[in-house]
Amino acid sequence: MGKLIRGVSKNARFFVVDTTDIVQKAQDIHKCSPTAIDAFGRLLTAGVIMGSTLKGNDVLTLRTDTNGLLNNMVVTADTNGVKGYLSNPSADVPLKDNGKSDVGGLVGKGILKVIKDMGLKEPYVGLSEMNSGEIAQDLAYYFYNSEQTPTVIALGVKLKDENTVEYAGGYMIQLLPGVEDEFITALEQKIEAIRPMTELMAGGMDIKRIAKLLYEDMSDETYEKLVEPYEILEEKDVKYSCNCSSDKFYRGLITLGKEQLKDIFSKEKELEAECHFCGKKYKFKEEDFAEILK
Repeated sequence: MGKLIRGVSKNARFFVVDTTDIVQKAQDIHKCSPTAIDAFGRLLTAGVIMGSTLKGNDVLTLRTDTNGLLNNMVVTADTNGVKGYLSNPSADVPLKDNGKSDVGGLVGKGILKVIKDMGLKEPYVGLSEMNSGEIAQDLAYYFYNSEQTPTVIALGVKLKDENTVEYAGGYMIQLLPGVEDEFITALEQKIEAIRPMTELMAGGMDIKRIAKLLYEDMSDETYEKLVEPYEILEEKDVKYSCNCSSDKFYRGLITLGKEQLKDIFSKEKELEAECHFCGKKYKFKEEDFAEILK
């Protein structure tokens, strides 16, 4: 189970998440390479953050279509959690010269698609260029250009070994309309000085302490003075969850039509469908479609 806090101050709103368990579950399902789970885990973390801005039954989908070996990733989120899949989970690239994961090299450049289904006739679709492949930078670019919201995002995944996620999490700070220049200056200084998210987590900081760190006045040596007061509006659990079911797959298979279903069952005794998001498999026999195949 992951953890999320959402808060606000005079000049900004913020989100801080611990997605270690979520990214671990994704790794257990998709069996990613080390660099692939680093990239995918960052997008899942972003999905958790952005999903927490939704209301009711709204659903958000993040899709990357890029020219790197990873090709594309899809993450779907709502107010309670996230799920996702990637087209080439085993793809990998060597580490950078500094020993860090080359997420940008694996993802490559391309397009980020943000789809918001808010129960209207047509979902909102936003398109943005991905010029870095580093996920956080590309999302910040999306918010600034598509939603006109200056945004700071930090996302990170640290592995203990090839199959074990030690830490995963992130934070997002979005400036509110009419933001004061003093706050922008203080935030820029803080972001330049702060350590990566996974290092903060490895140092023992929980998400509430990280939120406080983001607002601490760097000129105050006691670490008690804040740039400005803030309020935590919500604290909740979030999870990797898939709502697939046999009925959903059955209804999807019906859309193949009578003739195509007949053709399939003339060659196979049963039809197997697998969920991209969780890997669960569903099997159907010809008699399951008896009414349709009459």
